[in-house]
Order: sequence, then C-alpha cells, then structure tokens
Amino acid sequence: MPSSVRNSLLWIFDAFERDETFIHKRMFGSDAAYVGGLLCLIAADRDSPWDGLLVCTSQAHHASLMAEIPALQPHPVLGKWLYVPQSDPAFEAVAHTMTALVLAGDARIGVEPKPRKRRATRKKT
Repeated sequence: MPSSVRNSLLWIFDAFERDETFIHKRMFGSDAAYVGGLLCLIAADRDSPWDGLLVCTSQAHHASLMAEIPALQPHPVLGKWLYVPQSDPAFEAVAHTMTALVLAGDARIGVEPKPRKRRATRKKT
C-alpha cells in the first residue's frame, strides 16, 4: 500500500529539475535521485536512522567527502553510503552542497544502480 505521507525533504531534488537526466524514484520507503544514470542521493523522511540525506558513494570516497563536509558520516545501517540526519544543524547547507556537487558531476558521488532481477514467469499448464 503506497504511503499517503509526502516526504518533506523533496525540496532537495528541486535543484535537479532542469537536468534532463534526472529521475526520481521511490526507494526504501524514501525518495531517490538518479542523475546521469547514477543513483546519487536518497531523501529519507522516516524514523531514525532513516531521517535525512543519504549520499550514494563508494567507501573509497568517504574520507575525502567527510573531510570536505564534516557533517557527513557513514550511515549507521547502510554503512557503504554517507549520511546526514535532519537533526544536524548543518543539514540544509549539506543538502545544498551535495546537490551542487552532483550537478557539477563530482565523480565521488553516485553509484551504478544494480539491474533489477526479472521475476520468473510461471508457465501455465
């Protein structure tokens, strides 16, 4: 059953509206932004620890992104990605910085989405 609650963090994706490669999808009960074919950001407006911005990146880029943006930390459940909770005082500034980096094509942000597995079709007898 789809949620009737609107994600209050969708404003983060407004920066992508003019990018013709931008795709908005639901993911993990949250909202995901794909830009240039890469999964870049997830805006999660749920209970902790799913209440902020997840930055889709490889662990090889964690140190440089955290050094540049100290509010970013590995997500407590999905440690392969970085995260800033809505409760962080720097949340809005981080969100604006991350969208700017995505639009600038920063190679540290974005992961290749895994292809969806096709469901086996049952043969009728």
